[in-house]
Amino acid sequence: MFKNVLIIPANYAFAIWGLIYLGLFAFGVYQALPNQRDEPDLRKTGYLLVIACVAQSIWVYLFLSRLFALSVIAMLLILLPLIGVYVQLEIGKSRVPRLKKWCIHFPISIYLGWISVATIVNVACALYFQGWNGWGISAVIWTLIMVLIATAVTAVIVIQRRDIAYTGVTLWALVAIALKHFDNSMLRNAVLFLAIVLALTATIQIRLSRTSHQ
Repeated sequence: MFKNVLIIPANYAFAIWGLIYLGLFAFGVYQALPNQRDEPDLRKTGYLLVIACVAQSIWVYLFLSRLFALSVIAMLLILLPLIGVYVQLEIGKSRVPRLKKWCIHFPISIYLGWISVATIVNVACALYFQGWNGWGISAVIWTLIMVLIATAVTAVIVIQRRDIAYTGVTLWALVAIALKHFDNSMLRNAVLFLAIVLALTATIQIRLSRTSHQ
């Protein structure tokens, strides 16, 4: 159905949902712990995460029903609350105990990272389904533009917050896109180049972070 939507990654990339659901399960268990019932971060972000999860269920129905324009709205109702949770928890900016990082910060970073990529893919699918011709620009160029945007957003996050979990999700998606279109040398090489640049940026930021804390 979406053979010309080149930003769609290889099928194996969607296995990341297993990690996302595992993270949300860890989030739920952590939240249910007796000593976390009055945790202010959980109290002020809980309703936003509920909105995102409900919107996720609605999105699945809309997308499978081929109501792609409406599915974009549902996707935004996933993305925006997750951004709210991410900002309010100050992920990557505040130092927290290791358990909280693994059960709260990492799951939200991974979820938001994948939804950020999925939003771009969803919009591309909706436009393709509506017959949009891309203003005469080729599908490959549009794909590179969208990949560049996703990479730039992730680079800003890794520089400002040193969020390796979010960055790892974007790298996962970039490699999957490159592998799916391995026969298209222009698209493959450009996407892999961006992935390498992003990986190097993340590596530098990690080293800077470790140096600053020594």
